[in-house]
Amino acid sequence: MANGAQREWTPTFNPWLIAASVMLATFMEVLDTSVANVALPHIAGNLSATPEEATWVLTSYLVSNAIILPAANWLGRFFGRKRFLIVCIVIFTASSAVCGAAASLGLLIVARIAQGAGGGALQPIAQAVLMESFPREKRGSAMAVFGLGVVVAPIIGPTLGGWITDNYSWRWIFYINIPIGILAVFMANTFVEDPPYIRDQRPPRIDYLGFGLMALALGTMQLVLDKGQEEEWFSSRFITWFTILSVTAAIAFVIWELRSKEPIVDLRVMANRNFAVGTSLMICMGIVLYGTIALLPLFLQTLMGYPAVESGMAVSPRGFGAVTSMLIVGRLINRVRGRYLVMFGFSVLAYSIYLFSKINLEISISSIVWPNIISGFAMGFVFVPLTTMALGTLSNEQMGNASGVFNLMRNTGGSVGIATVTTMLARGAQVHQAAMVAHLTPYDPAFQQRLGQMGARGGGGVATQQAFAGIYGILVRQATLLSYIDIFRVLSFLCVLCVPAALLFERVKKKSGPVAMH
Repeated sequence: MANGAQREWTPTFNPWLIAASVMLATFMEVLDTSVANVALPHIAGNLSATPEEATWVLTSYLVSNAIILPAANWLGRFFGRKRFLIVCIVIFTASSAVCGAAASLGLLIVARIAQGAGGGALQPIAQAVLMESFPREKRGSAMAVFGLGVVVAPIIGPTLGGWITDNYSWRWIFYINIPIGILAVFMANTFVEDPPYIRDQRPPRIDYLGFGLMALALGTMQLVLDKGQEEEWFSSRFITWFTILSVTAAIAFVIWELRSKEPIVDLRVMANRNFAVGTSLMICMGIVLYGTIALLPLFLQTLMGYPAVESGMAVSPRGFGAVTSMLIVGRLINRVRGRYLVMFGFSVLAYSIYLFSKINLEISISSIVWPNIISGFAMGFVFVPLTTMALGTLSNEQMGNASGVFNLMRNTGGSVGIATVTTMLARGAQVHQAAMVAHLTPYDPAFQQRLGQMGARGGGGVATQQAFAGIYGILVRQATLLSYIDIFRVLSFLCVLCVPAALLFERVKKKSGPVAMH
């Protein structure tokens, strides 16, 4: 009887109004995860902080965001999902105002912690609301809308952040959230409503131990990933102890949640085959998406000499590809089996990432723009069917919990991707540099010829020292370039491995029963 009522429930307002309401807040939150990156040097200078201290502006946000993400469903059940959504938008908007007005780095970090906590629940709540508001046959279109927010926002974030910082002030990257947040609160309060199964259920018991273990595991893991390369990984006692603490807390959390009658995160949802496969592939998607977003602006700025805004604009065309493909795949999702769309998407993504491995120090901007457009086009074919199939075989009661876990895995994949590529870049450059420096000897004809071209004619004069310094600078750039190429090849191979893995998906069948008419 309950299941029948659940199938018959339809929202009072048009689902597209509901989609606009929840996606406005979600887009704002996802954008904020990347928009502050390019402003860090300005923030550090304005608040008299070192570059290392300024990175806590990013780390503090990611830690609190990661802790709240998987708990969003439980908190929504405890407080009421609509009420919790509005409170989260208010917290995010108010803390954005405090971030913009912060006169010290300490206050800015505290405000960023609050901002991350308020924003952490917006993604899973938006996804759950969308999946419930649309009939099953239109959920592919709903996920295309969700995909526009969570895939396109991180792509345009660095460009927007750079433009605002260069033309106005870094404070406006936070102030811009205020009018958007006010509009999002109004729309959510007007159009979003809780379905009967949420309104009628009793508040769950507070799982203090589960929440504490989860916060400890995710918080320390995010710190390790964010600070690992900076602290030389396990040569640092700080990183070693925090890794041990994170793994221990994670194991204890899994054991406790599986034994708890009212867990804060129901891990039993991983027993669903489609959800387990989809979550695994979404981790890979996060690694590739955030890994390339971190690498390309760095390559353009450090090796090609592009300003921050221009490097961001070179990466932004990926958003055009993503928008185009999501409009297409929203129509194809009900005509073509989802796993074939995912296989096509990962195949095209592998090709586009491989094109980046053809870079050199003489390339034009088109060599970056076109692979980015192709990459964005491929991501639409991955994200929409992947999300639809991963959540499509779950009941509405499971949807909120599963959305939190699913979004956490994508963000965790992104953190792992950024940490991995930055480490591989630094270590790979050292390896290539060690191999190439062996050719800088008096017995190498190419080296002697280059030395002569740079004005050194033997001896130990100033001209010779300058020539050696110039050649070493060229060597460092070439070694770093080879490290970039290696990373892009690894990311491309990861996408190739995901192609056959999509065959593990089972078909998502349409359920019989009354269907909402829109």
